[in-house]
Amino acid sequence: MRETSNARLTRLLELAIGSLTPPVGKRRIIVAISYGIICHFIFLLAVISMMTAMFFGMSQSLGGVPPPWNIAANFALILQFPLAHSILLTKSGQIILSKLAPSGYGATLATTTFAIIASVQLLALFAFWTPSGTIWWQAQGWPLAIISTLYALSWLLLIWASFDAGAEVQSGALGWMSLVQKIKPVFPDMPTQGLFKIIRQPIYVAFALTTWTVPIWTPDQLCLAIVLSAYCLLAPRLKERRFSLRYGARFADYKAKTPYAFPKLSVFWKGRSSR
Repeated sequence: MRETSNARLTRLLELAIGSLTPPVGKRRIIVAISYGIICHFIFLLAVISMMTAMFFGMSQSLGGVPPPWNIAANFALILQFPLAHSILLTKSGQIILSKLAPSGYGATLATTTFAIIASVQLLALFAFWTPSGTIWWQAQGWPLAIISTLYALSWLLLIWASFDAGAEVQSGALGWMSLVQKIKPVFPDMPTQGLFKIIRQPIYVAFALTTWTVPIWTPDQLCLAIVLSAYCLLAPRLKERRFSLRYGARFADYKAKTPYAFPKLSVFWKGRSSR
């Protein structure tokens, strides 16, 4: 049964409201809330850092590695995110995640732990990048207004896609909110509605778009955009293997009908004809 937007929102609200009246268990509640605070605080810092750093084309950051080591340091910062991100999504990675929490809570907190690690990685990448000091092009006047709008729309698209996929999973809330309620985490069903009805990987596409819709271009931003965009096109292949094993014929049918990353033009023509 396909899950509607209202059903997704209802499920998220029920999870959040349920965490306000947890069953007795002082240690469990302290651990859950502590993980939740850490997760969402670092998540917020990472998002702010990423939005700000890319808006300025990676020309402003806290990194100060002297040349020529700055190039190696920056490449290490770029690569650490996709590599660790992909590893932690494997079966072996899930085992690692389950061990990164107090005994008995690891499996439940896995999504929260994953979000914490991913947020720390992004924060390190964008906060500690060492700028090259070279600016190729900087938008001004009306081009700045247009590109800034596109940048904001790319981020809104990413938020929308994350909601369609299950905001509680993407933000890490599922783990700690489930633990505080002493329930087993219930993952959202395979996403097929909203942006997932147009393409199979809207989160990765939106993430890539944020790297290209910036008003300031530098060698740093170009390098970042190329590497992260390549990751966004290749990494979902591993995700789809897991979906094939988990959902079988259902995912195969969805895959046959829905493009990978580039929507069919017929989708937009149908939208116009239906008006």
